[in-house]
Amino acid sequence: MERTELLRFNGAVVRDPAIDAWMKDHAGELGAIAQQWFEIMRSCRDEVRELVHDGCPVACLGDAAFCYVNVFTSHVNVGFFQGAALPDPARILQGAGKFMRHVKLKPGTATNTAALSALIHAAYSEIKARVESGY
Repeated sequence: MERTELLRFNGAVVRDPAIDAWMKDHAGELGAIAQQWFEIMRSCRDEVRELVHDGCPVACLGDAAFCYVNVFTSHVNVGFFQGAALPDPARILQGAGKFMRHVKLKPGTATNTAALSALIHAAYSEIKARVESGY
């Protein structure tokens, strides 16, 4: 595991009311997609914390961010802060940055739900291993 700095945020809590408000503000088809995938992030483990950062819901382990969702005009991004380090056998991750990757979801377009769920759980496991080893 390559040692990289983790993105850390102060203020992550068990259930942030600001995220529920964000979800209400993003009603409709795109909001439903974002909520579906954020619920999977929330369900990774009891120790998942959350907050709104840069205008979108972020899932953290303690203060270390691992995933986010964001709604755009015609799609939803499910993002991974350490996505470049994740196994992606289905090749659904997009992006070429040093660390971050995302999956773009569009209404009416098939989603590889098993692969995306696996990525979310892998992102949680990856951040947990990094935090526990002192990264």
